[in-house]
Amino acid sequence: MKKSNNLIRASAVALLAAGACAVPLAVQAQDGPWMVRVRAVNLDPSNSDSTGLGLGINSKVIPEVDISYFFTPQIAAELVLTVPQKQTVSANGVAIGSLRHLPPTLTLQYHFTDMGAFKPYVGAGINYTRFTNVQFTPAVVAALNPTLSKDSVGFALQAGVDYAISKNMYLNFDVKKVQIKTSVFSSGAKAGTLKVDPWLVGVGVGWRF
Repeated sequence: MKKSNNLIRASAVALLAAGACAVPLAVQAQDGPWMVRVRAVNLDPSNSDSTGLGLGINSKVIPEVDISYFFTPQIAAELVLTVPQKQTVSANGVAIGSLRHLPPTLTLQYHFTDMGAFKPYVGAGINYTRFTNVQFTPAVVAALNPTLSKDSVGFALQAGVDYAISKNMYLNFDVKKVQIKTSVFSSGAKAGTLKVDPWLVGVGVGWRF
């Protein structure tokens, strides 16, 4: 009987130990490979201009949606999307026109997973921006007949943190530096380059599934 009780106790301890080891695995299994975040992002352009006209676009808050896929718990790819954004074009602080741009960005990220609910990450990737609906005031058109190149490809750097607030739901803070530039032409001749190169600082929420 004593041997039987000892066997029962040993079996119970083994089951408890197995259960304890299974808990982290079960929690990890609940983390699906997909994550979707929505953010409000402040776009703050650097506006470096080589034309001598002091060209630039305005700062504004834009909506952002990103879709991430986790290849491993640490490695993920993120596609950042928004709707075409209308911006004011200025010369030395005076509005001279407007444009729309669509700037999707793709980054490869490393996530730090050993800090509990606090999950920082860093990333790097590439941005493609398409400029459309470029319009200038009649006086500027008459004087300079300006146009802009329609496409921009540049690097993107990223850092941020997800903070778990409930099962599969996270608060997010994210910062990106993106290379965006366009060539400026006057009557078909290149007059210089406008480097927008914005900082993008965003806050939002994310869902993992």
